[in-house]
Amino acid sequence: MLTITRELHDAIVAHARADHPDEACGVVAGPVGSDRPERFIPMLNAARSPTFYEFDSADLLKLYREMDDRDEEPVVVYHSHTATEAYPSRTDVSYASEPNAHYVLVSTAEGTGAGDPFQFRSFRIVDGVITEEDVQVVDA
Repeated sequence: MLTITRELHDAIVAHARADHPDEACGVVAGPVGSDRPERFIPMLNAARSPTFYEFDSADLLKLYREMDDRDEEPVVVYHSHTATEAYPSRTDVSYASEPNAHYVLVSTAEGTGAGDPFQFRSFRIVDGVITEEDVQVVDA
């Protein structure tokens, strides 16, 4: 289960909405081994595409060095889908290289849920296997 604060949840959704119609992407870092998402790090979608996201390699290297210096790891890796449901694509699965991370997808497509303007779903992706998990949004 992913437990995430309302503040972080809302920041991810706001980033997805702000970058629409392009896909948004980013990371929420937390202390190594804690499984606690704490630090919101929105990233630039280097692909600038409505159907694909890509972290800029220089930005990603800088981020990993910074997380290493702070004894952090990526607890959540997130991106948005702008025209489809919030479910990992084959490309998403092929890019999933953090076996301990929660992969959050936000869909900003219209009509994605019962009266919901977006979908916010979390998955574990390990060795190509997708497992959806519950999301618990908590107050700080």
